[in-house]
Amino acid sequence: MLVRKEAATVIGLKWEGTFAEAGAGGIRVVQTEFKRRLHEISDVLHPQELLGLSFHMTDTGFIHYVAVEVGERGAEAIPTGMVKVDVPACDYAKCSHVKGQLVEVSYNRIYAWIEDQGHTVADGPLTHYEVYPMDQDPYDPEPEFTIFIPVNHK
Repeated sequence: MLVRKEAATVIGLKWEGTFAEAGAGGIRVVQTEFKRRLHEISDVLHPQELLGLSFHMTDTGFIHYVAVEVGERGAEAIPTGMVKVDVPACDYAKCSHVKGQLVEVSYNRIYAWIEDQGHTVADGPLTHYEVYPMDQDPYDPEPEFTIFIPVNHK
């Protein structure tokens, strides 16, 4: 499914590492820390949504932010050690990842759908983002989340 998301400002914690480090639980540690500190962020627009934004590869891996979307007041009061990221308006391919599926299968499915529809993956710095239920355990071996891939129309 193709959806339009308007520009947003998010506040969160930055993680940088390799895919192997991410697979070993590096991002889950940051998710746990972020949830512990969530009360420090003001003007959270969607408190039930934990965002995971991934950006292009670095020399050794990639950059990921664990964050929440905030309004204007929240964007002006960034807690110590956290960062503000402005996400531009964009069209996204959207796919749900459900318990029992392999994450790779869900990603392969959404990328195949993008190609089948004649769209292309946008070449901006944001490669994808995931929306998790805030109350989900970061260490759940079968997490459920929604995948958003920025795309260009055909």
